[in-house]
Amino acid sequence: MEVILRADIDKLGARGQAVNVAAGYARNYLFPKKLAVPATEANKKIIEQERLAHLRHEAKEKTGAEDLAGLLAGVSVTLAEKAGEMDQLFGSVTAKDIVEALARRGFDIDRRKIHLEEPIKQLGDHKVPIRLHREVTVEITVQVVKEE
Repeated sequence: MEVILRADIDKLGARGQAVNVAAGYARNYLFPKKLAVPATEANKKIIEQERLAHLRHEAKEKTGAEDLAGLLAGVSVTLAEKAGEMDQLFGSVTAKDIVEALARRGFDIDRRKIHLEEPIKQLGDHKVPIRLHREVTVEITVQVVKEE
């Protein structure tokens, strides 16, 4: 059965692409979740219009993310945390702590966009990537200092 995808689906195809799938997969999964529509001429025209609107929206989001990345490029955030000997923190610095520090600097960033592989547990300077958009990532410096 030929269907037109309304969203990107891993190992199947991209939005707006016409693909052949099993009839049961289309009927029981893709159609009820509104991930695809049957490949008719009318639906092809509608999907093409949706695809163009999506591309315009995506370009607008990317431009906004690039502007924000330009502002964040030189930003350094300092966090004072309790630490013991050997510069080991008693707790850890998480994405939530970084978001709060950025908010104090006037940046409104979603916690899920900060990509820490694991929480910071040492004093010092750490490079933290922030993924603002699928194609736009910026690194900020997080300085963790000992609380007096």
